[in-house]
Amino acid sequence: MPFLAERYASLERLSSFISPPYDVISPERRAALASEVHNIVHLILPDGNGDKYERARELYNSWRRDGVLVADKVPGVYVIRQDFVTPDGKDHSRTGFIGALSVEPYNTGRVRRHEETHKAPKMDRLCLMRSTNAMFETLLMLAPDPAGDLVALLRAATNGPRVARAELDGIEISLWHVTGKAAKNIAAAAGNDAVYVADGHHRFETAVAFREERPDADRTLALIVPAGDPGLVVLPTHRVLSGGSISEGQLRIGVGDVYEVISIDGEPDLNVTMARLQERGNGCVVILPGPQYLVLVEKTGSTLPRFTPAQDASIMRVDVARVDNLVIDPLRRIMGEGCSLSYSADPGEVVAKVQAGSAAGVLVTPTDLSEVMSVADEGGVMPPKSTFFYPKVPSGLVLMSWT
Repeated sequence: MPFLAERYASLERLSSFISPPYDVISPERRAALASEVHNIVHLILPDGNGDKYERARELYNSWRRDGVLVADKVPGVYVIRQDFVTPDGKDHSRTGFIGALSVEPYNTGRVRRHEETHKAPKMDRLCLMRSTNAMFETLLMLAPDPAGDLVALLRAATNGPRVARAELDGIEISLWHVTGKAAKNIAAAAGNDAVYVADGHHRFETAVAFREERPDADRTLALIVPAGDPGLVVLPTHRVLSGGSISEGQLRIGVGDVYEVISIDGEPDLNVTMARLQERGNGCVVILPGPQYLVLVEKTGSTLPRFTPAQDASIMRVDVARVDNLVIDPLRRIMGEGCSLSYSADPGEVVAKVQAGSAAGVLVTPTDLSEVMSVADEGGVMPPKSTFFYPKVPSGLVLMSWT
């Protein structure tokens, strides 16, 4: 639905007020963002003595009293375009709109997930919502839009004058405020079918929990992007195994029943190597100290191990799920109990960690958008870090309040 948004009054300074989502901000980045006294990071990651959630409430209310934040006078939606460059050097543009999304349990089938969540982050966000009676961050959702109606409406909206421009981490952001019948048409086009959580599972489930306590909080902020938008990019999140050792011979024995292992001489162009692997399908690149680069390609007609019931057919069609089960798990068993698993979206960082003493890096291919939606349709839950929708939705573009 269109809604009455709250936003920064000084839209010309929006770049200095917005931040990445709370869960990807390091302590160092928070300190840098917090040098601007009105940056949204003060609300999404509050600090101070005593109760940090109370501190967030006090600060939020003071910004409203002082006119730092203002409420729109008429309901509407905000069309958002993000222009960005992916790590392979290609230009992209992603367009969606921020609207008020219905908050309801997954079992209604109208909002569909693909990730598992954890209790601690949800409790943290719930405490913040209880204290402030507001939502400061925006989920990323996908709308099927098979006929392209939403794409057309968004394109028409971007022909009008922008209300703001901003920049965050090299990504250009443009905003259009759409009201009246045009806003209703955009919202209706997105609401014709189920929508899919791309990024923000913890925050959506927190909103569901908050609605149980406060029934009038029946909507939350969502940037809804049509699934056919050419700027929808899903990047891979690579794996790093630390705390043990493994040789090329042990690797070949551990995965040889399923994968052909191809050694690469010298240092390859990883962008080219991963693109070729993605075309071939079902595989990964393992990096060992040296560095040694080994391409693993699933053998044609290989007999796969019997998967557990939790590893249902929809999930095991996803390449990263197969790699987690058929490569990562055997490597962890070989490396022993001291082995730990971490993640990085940057292949260069993976190589650096391997060279610095980590035993192995595993570069995976990106998950296809259709696979994400298929898993969600079948009620499946993908492995952790299976998707990285890029770019993230900045926090602080617009806010939603229940007071």
